[in-house]
Amino acid sequence: MAAIRGRADDQQKIYQRWAPVYDRVYRGILSDGHRKLAALAAAAGTDILEVGVGTGLTLGHYPSRCRVTGIDISEHMIARAREKVRRAKLQHVEALEVMDAHALAFADRSFDAVCLPFVITLIPEPERALDECARVLRPGGEIILASKLGDGAGLQGAIEAAVAPLVRHIGWSSAFRIHRILAWAERRGDFSATDIVPVFPNGFFKIVRLKQRGLSA
Repeated sequence: MAAIRGRADDQQKIYQRWAPVYDRVYRGILSDGHRKLAALAAAAGTDILEVGVGTGLTLGHYPSRCRVTGIDISEHMIARAREKVRRAKLQHVEALEVMDAHALAFADRSFDAVCLPFVITLIPEPERALDECARVLRPGGEIILASKLGDGAGLQGAIEAAVAPLVRHIGWSSAFRIHRILAWAERRGDFSATDIVPVFPNGFFKIVRLKQRGLSA
């Protein structure tokens, strides 16, 4: 647990350092992923939770009919997201809160879709966070993740492993494997991966859709 707390503290420091310049650095390279992720979430339903909302780069892509709640562990990121919502008058954004993805302060079955935009590789205990996402998801809903997700194979896998310590300093991870998410879904037994969508640039990033099986009340 001490190691996990230490990693969380490291992430807080990274986010504090990057919050002022995050939009300038990432808006262009991540915009395709943000746009597609928001569209898929809106297709799943109107009540949407965004885990790792950051500075709010995805928020403007959701249709106005949606009701979006965003959380992030960094108060510096949330402050910038709130300013963005005020400035752009994004009335579909209902709340932006500082919160730990490992312990979501929402009731069971609160959302139609839970989105994780470019954050799953940075969460200290991703399976625990995904369990929380599943808990607050309504039956038949979707967890939608966008991230750099490799398969660890061949030369690309070797490069990803080699650069992992370097990219960690800018808040990213290159060593996270897509099969870790798929294995989580398989172990639970109530989710299936319905789609893996490559996004700009040239499939470097991917979106994974995990749909909850069954529509029981």
